[in-house]
Amino acid sequence: MKKENLDLENGVAWIPDSKTPNGVAEVPLTPIAIEAFRRQIELSGPGPYLFPSVENPGGYQKSFKTAWRASLRRAGVQYFRIYDLRSTYATRLSAGGVADEFVTQLLRQGDAKVFKKYSQMKLQMKREALGKLNRSANEVGKGSDTAKLN
Repeated sequence: MKKENLDLENGVAWIPDSKTPNGVAEVPLTPIAIEAFRRQIELSGPGPYLFPSVENPGGYQKSFKTAWRASLRRAGVQYFRIYDLRSTYATRLSAGGVADEFVTQLLRQGDAKVFKKYSQMKLQMKREALGKLNRSANEVGKGSDTAKLN
């Protein structure tokens, strides 16, 4: 990614090329992401790339597999694929009440069929929430004939 593809003033990143037409997009950034990009720009030095290559100062980092594994290990987090963050992102958006259409757009998917995977996760989260509600109701109701609600 080139530094010129970031507009931190307006909080957007421009993705100029992708494997799919829907991948080319302007992506909104959260305040946390803006700050992370600011720090990375400081770390990356004077070159055009946000993640410059260690071996080739004029080039860019082509793979993050080694860096990803090392980062997780240093943080004490069990390994998971970086791609799994996409599922987490979509699930949290959906569970947070974001309309399916917008989640699909934020994922830069042209086909809503891909979203079905995340909808299934959302359904599972709803089941788990109902299970917690049932457990909570059973605990409150113990020792009395009626459940007391606050």
